[in-house]
Amino acid sequence: MEDIIYNERKKRVEEFFNDKNYRPMKYKEIAHILQVPKEDRADFKKILAELQEECKIYVDNKGKYKLGGENLIVGTFVGNQKGFGFVVVEGEDEDIFIGADNVGGAVNKDIVSVRLLPLHEQTGRRKEGKVVSIIERGNDEIIGEYSKCKNFGFVIADDKKFGTDIHIQQKYSMGAVTGHKVVVKIIEYGDGNINPEGKVVEILGHKNDPGVDIMSVVKANGIPCEFPDDVMKQVEKIPDHVLEEEKQGRKDIRNLPTVTIDGEDAKDLDDAITLSREGDGYFLGVHIADVTHYVTEKSPLDKEALKRGTSVYLVDRVIPQLPHALSNGICSLNQGVDRLALSCFMHIDKNGNVTDHEIVETLINVDRRMSYTDVNKIVELKDVDKREEYKDFVEMFETMQEAAEVLRNKRSKRGSIDFDFPETKITLDEKGRPIEIKPYERNKATRIIEDFMLIANETVAEDFFWRESPFVYRTHENPDEEKITKLGIFINNFGYSIKGSNDEIHPKELQKLLKKIENTPEEALISRLTLRSMKQAKYSIKNEGHFGLATKYYCHFTSPIRRYPDLQIHRIIKESLKSGLSPKRLKHYNKILPEVANHSSITERRADEAEREVEKLKKVQYMKQFIGETFEGVVSGMNTWGVYVELPNTVEGMVRLADIEGDYYIYDEEKYRVYGEHTKKTYELGQKVKIKVVDASTTLRTIDFKFANDEQ
Repeated sequence: MEDIIYNERKKRVEEFFNDKNYRPMKYKEIAHILQVPKEDRADFKKILAELQEECKIYVDNKGKYKLGGENLIVGTFVGNQKGFGFVVVEGEDEDIFIGADNVGGAVNKDIVSVRLLPLHEQTGRRKEGKVVSIIERGNDEIIGEYSKCKNFGFVIADDKKFGTDIHIQQKYSMGAVTGHKVVVKIIEYGDGNINPEGKVVEILGHKNDPGVDIMSVVKANGIPCEFPDDVMKQVEKIPDHVLEEEKQGRKDIRNLPTVTIDGEDAKDLDDAITLSREGDGYFLGVHIADVTHYVTEKSPLDKEALKRGTSVYLVDRVIPQLPHALSNGICSLNQGVDRLALSCFMHIDKNGNVTDHEIVETLINVDRRMSYTDVNKIVELKDVDKREEYKDFVEMFETMQEAAEVLRNKRSKRGSIDFDFPETKITLDEKGRPIEIKPYERNKATRIIEDFMLIANETVAEDFFWRESPFVYRTHENPDEEKITKLGIFINNFGYSIKGSNDEIHPKELQKLLKKIENTPEEALISRLTLRSMKQAKYSIKNEGHFGLATKYYCHFTSPIRRYPDLQIHRIIKESLKSGLSPKRLKHYNKILPEVANHSSITERRADEAEREVEKLKKVQYMKQFIGETFEGVVSGMNTWGVYVELPNTVEGMVRLADIEGDYYIYDEEKYRVYGEHTKKTYELGQKVKIKVVDASTTLRTIDFKFANDEQ
């Protein structure tokens, strides 16, 4: 009934705009003429927004609603500090350039409607347009640095794409002083000629205070930190140990030798392993913390976990999905205490096939909390002291290594792609200053856990696909044909090729390419370009397979403490195991899961962006101390602006072509090299070079190098 009423209202509004006597007017006038009662204003605003998205109407800079047209395009505005910008349109590869005079008051991340300029008004080869209306503001809060003047202040946004300072009246400053990092709520956005106005709603601290830089990134990405009162009240009622009545009805596996294997600093331990030989195969148990036992559906904890979507791991802190009393306490599979788990037991043959499996609620007690470092010392380095310290578990660890290799070989044969980029390990001092940056390589122990988690995720996904149950899958679509074609053309310059039909490529072809380039100068670049040519993995209610892993079935089952999709499917699994999903519950899950999947994908990208920004910021801060010093690095990339050089510690900086002395240097896109016009001196991928650190800008988060004199 509500839908019918809403559609009737929308039809009436459309007829109003389509009337031949309609003249441009503002919101209040339209609402008055249509006699929209106050209780219906929310629907009325929603209808106007929908008509804007459909390009049937738009709002001009004076706030008047005008009729749209066929040539209006909706997209996301990406600003530039020089005043111009671009509009990114979903599904389109080419952005629309927006000149500074045509921005129309739009700021970074706004959803806008754009009218393409006639050809005779365009200045370049790419599409150009003019913002005609702002459908939805991308941000109403901005993070930046406050500067005080006599009678007012202004804030320079950390996000350089915001492009303009924000004027702050003194009464709205909250007493901020020059150098304070602040959160500003936008009051007026301006119109392109007048700067936006705002008010300070939070002072994060002085820009030089420990941790303020990272908190600025967290706030700028809209990541919630503090837990609401109703969440903490629920947490207070949760016991810190497993009660006797909670143990009933579960499979008791406390007698099985059980270990967790994680990083030394990890505190949220959500997976444990048991393993034994079974003939010429293996019996593997992957035991995952039963978070849903404590995070009940629709409770404050559940709503907050969904809102956050994921834990965020930054260099000096974790912003958890769940409060520490759960993530580090009752839900964490800590050594020597009883814990509730959801387990996937798998019978695996000598070829890596899962011949049978069981998913069941369990009661576990972890015997040893192991680190990747110690397990690697046992299985790879054969460290005598460590093997003696953990002598009761050495045989199991060696069997784990053997089983993991079997599983990995099976994945490799079907074409699973393994991008083995070294992660960066950044160590900070007590004041938050980076004191060491080094590559953090995967070892045999990390791969053991990866292999076991992958097979558990595949097994659970396939089980619930064939049950035809509502579910959240982890999917990875096939790459775009155009991007793969471009990759193929590029790698031909290096003597490589990939096979595939016009509209499809098998992951095995990309796997072969990565194996061919191992230990070559171009390995890092081609690996990154191959990764960029692939689509981003996401959560979906449809089982569309996982291209990168070359599997038909995949989900995220193994980390419910730190990922909401895992928590959500645990709830479905447990209901299915107990009594099956009733028609009412089927309808419920079919209704909520699309939004759960979409929101989880968005929050995952938000967390990734924050983690990248913090890492980039700390690398810049670290390199400031080395300005003027010389290092040896490797040419890792190049473009029309300059040559990128990566140092052994994973820090990357750029040598601008204009700063290379002794000649005029040109970028040869076809051969992917930079050469001097007269001297013919050449810089190529993988080439070892000496550089001098010229600048490290915390504002722009860029590092500038210059080739050292003896390289000229």
